[in-house]
Amino acid sequence: MNLYGKELSKDDLRRRVGSMDQVAGIRTVQLQDGNEHPMRAALVHTGTGLEFTVLLDRCLDIASASFQGKAMGWRSTTGNVAPQFYEAEGLRWLRSFNGGLVATCGLMNVGAPKDESALLGTGLHGRIGNTPAKDIQIAQEWVDDDYVLRVTGTMRETRVFGENLTLKRTISTKLGSSEFEIHDVLTNEGFSATPFQLLYHCNLGWPAVDIGSEIIAPSRIMAPRDADAADGKEQWGVMDGPTHGYAEKCYFHDMEPDSNGMVTCAVVNSGFERGEVFGVYVSYSKATLPRFTEWKQMGEQDYTLGLEPCNCGVSGRDVDEANGLLHTIEPGEQKEYRLAFGPVTTADQVAALRTACGSTPPKIVDDYFEFVPKPE
Repeated sequence: MNLYGKELSKDDLRRRVGSMDQVAGIRTVQLQDGNEHPMRAALVHTGTGLEFTVLLDRCLDIASASFQGKAMGWRSTTGNVAPQFYEAEGLRWLRSFNGGLVATCGLMNVGAPKDESALLGTGLHGRIGNTPAKDIQIAQEWVDDDYVLRVTGTMRETRVFGENLTLKRTISTKLGSSEFEIHDVLTNEGFSATPFQLLYHCNLGWPAVDIGSEIIAPSRIMAPRDADAADGKEQWGVMDGPTHGYAEKCYFHDMEPDSNGMVTCAVVNSGFERGEVFGVYVSYSKATLPRFTEWKQMGEQDYTLGLEPCNCGVSGRDVDEANGLLHTIEPGEQKEYRLAFGPVTTADQVAALRTACGSTPPKIVDDYFEFVPKPE
């Protein structure tokens, strides 16, 4: 392994440290301040400068994340909020939306709420992201020559006379890595086919997001969500500075996967002195997450870019259902999802992203339903 610019074997490193947490590890804590109490969290560091916080009582979502001191994700004014303070109705999800690098949305609804939100979990973005994990397992162990770090837990979304779904999540990385992976397994534990929606709300923030920062993505077709997004749609991939009274813009993309079926997209800020760059990338399989939403919110404090792989839209469950786009999981069926996250810190990385994504801008259309893929 390469650590701090030096090649080391497993035995080389073990001879130099007493406890591995000197260089990498996972520490579990209980958050105590205000309405974050009594939420549990796992603090992960890999020895490269990659550090992130896993909220054990909030779907194992990623709250704060940074690389070598630079924040990767946006953090909202709410801060971390324990699930006891979650308000399900209507738009009240926003009362506990801490931003974070990853906020999971679903499973009964993504996007605009419906009237029965309190009972069915169809308020804004559903309830899975406010569900505590059970059967939590923390692993810090050598696997051959790799020192592996893993956090695993299972969330259940269920009700009497209704759905019975579990989402088992494993977050993994290793010593010397600047990347981590989310591996989700969604299982229908019930005896009826169950429609569901799933969106990974990946919220990137300053300093990756700043005036002039750009999205690098293999988008082949794009459609604005509404009139606000249509205004300035040609600038979908270029970030503005913090703007007073900014109206959020959402763009729907059809991404071109690579030869392995993967999509990698990033936001990159090249506006630093001495030619430095900083950005964040998200990589995922298009076969399992066929749709993609860009959330461009350039408001003051609410200053973030959402890169959102998903199997659904953000107009609400009823819209997908009416258009034959609602995905279903059969009794006993399992569906798997993998996403990877990491920093962009060199011009060579930027060049490689540009080459992989190509230089042809997406075709801009007015009607999203021209290109949205139907469930198989």
